[in-house]
Amino acid sequence: MPRAKLTLTVPEEVWLGELARLYPDATFRVLAALSDDVDAGVGLAEVVAEDTSAVLSKMAGYEDVTDIDRLQEEDGKVLIRFRTTMPLLLFPARDSGIPLEMPFEISDGEAVWEVTAPQDRLSALGEQLDQFDIGYTVDYIHQHVTEEPLLTDRQRRLVVKAVEAGYYDTPRESSLTELAVEVDIAKSTASETLHRAEEQIVKEYVTQLESE
Repeated sequence: MPRAKLTLTVPEEVWLGELARLYPDATFRVLAALSDDVDAGVGLAEVVAEDTSAVLSKMAGYEDVTDIDRLQEEDGKVLIRFRTTMPLLLFPARDSGIPLEMPFEISDGEAVWEVTAPQDRLSALGEQLDQFDIGYTVDYIHQHVTEEPLLTDRQRRLVVKAVEAGYYDTPRESSLTELAVEVDIAKSTASETLHRAEEQIVKEYVTQLESE
């Protein structure tokens, strides 16, 4: 499945864009964010700046920021929970059906996203960004290879044995009972293990089709 890295330019007229440009050396690291209704959102973010109090004071002054809670503080860094009536960056992801990968950073008016989605969803994301007047550049798009194996060792061994025994041949050369006896497991266990393996294989195949 394609994996893309995008650099977004937050519009200056939006509070987040203005704030990030007023403090270009500050970094806003968004750890979690969600829309709690149609027009509002809540976020958890880490703000790193030389003067975090000044940054948060300015942030609290925006009409679109309705609540800020300081959860944890140390020199040059503060963890906050905030609510806003203008969570602009959530809208394109939501409307294109792509979940945002956390964390992502915003600095000097730019946000960096990494997303994994089928090609049609990535195209929809681009259309949504255009619709919300959010400029962006695509840093890269490449095929994402998952680090987790598709099947467990037990599933893989059973599927290989099933193929070798002719279980998937037409006509079938081996029954489920015979396969279970050959690998010395219960018939019910063989059935469930094959079913879960087949589910993973089919879903991965469909995902690959959607990404082409």
